[in-house]
Amino acid sequence: MDPVHHPFHELFAQLGLPCDSRSIAQFIRAHSPLSGDIALADAAFWTVAQANFLRETWQQDSDWTHQVDQLNKALRAH
Repeated sequence: MDPVHHPFHELFAQLGLPCDSRSIAQFIRAHSPLSGDIALADAAFWTVAQANFLRETWQQDSDWTHQVDQLNKALRAH
């Protein structure tokens, strides 16, 4: 079976966040830069459910892993 490839904006929808381009950019600006000593899922701005989703994504190497990695990089780049 081929892996599912989700567009980046769908990760925001999956997390229950606004997923239009402007909202995504605003979220990244508001929460950047994320310190290198804080794991993405441990950032204070996530709800418990969002943090669990992010942790499970990495632990299970799910079809969301690429998008979560992309978000992690984006939050640390600014």
